[in-house]
Amino acid sequence: MTYKLYYFNFRGLAEPIRYLLKYGKIDFEDVRFEREDWPKLKSTMPMGQVPVLEIDGKRVYQSVSIARFLGKKVGLAGSNDLENLEIDSVVDSFVDLRLKVTAVMTTPEDKKAEAMKILKEETVPFFLSKLNALAEENNGHLACKKLTWADFYFAALKGVVEFGAIEGEDIWAKYPALRKVVDNVEAIDAIKTWINERPVTQF
Repeated sequence: MTYKLYYFNFRGLAEPIRYLLKYGKIDFEDVRFEREDWPKLKSTMPMGQVPVLEIDGKRVYQSVSIARFLGKKVGLAGSNDLENLEIDSVVDSFVDLRLKVTAVMTTPEDKKAEAMKILKEETVPFFLSKLNALAEENNGHLACKKLTWADFYFAALKGVVEFGAIEGEDIWAKYPALRKVVDNVEAIDAIKTWINERPVTQF
């Protein structure tokens, strides 16, 4: 099978997909483009959005759906339906946080300071305390007491967590079980190599 991943020239929502492809030793073409090129490419994407993964010419979309597919393919899914539900639930909860962070990033300037205050002092601590408790229960993983694609999704998008930190605060010191989730993923040889080799981008 041939794989092509289409996304902007940064990590973003494509990074969990790249992590899973690298972990599974699946060769893929990392097709990156600049923001100014997007208007002419948008109409070529199934839902007018990216990331898009092309598999033998068929283009599929939605980052979580792609990650779930790859997680199963590379042995990082649950062993039964209940475990898969557990994985989906924690990923969807993290997506809830990610969407709240994104909403603040796009808030009009005259309202941004207040939105950031609520994000950093209320929203992020609420979500991270819940996710940290899950990671404690699951021995440094987010679900099923083992390495799953949920850990990869979280680790690859850890910038969401770091954006939500109060300036000067070590967010990972506050949530050590979540730091262990990230450390467990980043200690994997394939991921460590990718982090060292990937293009350097702002986010």
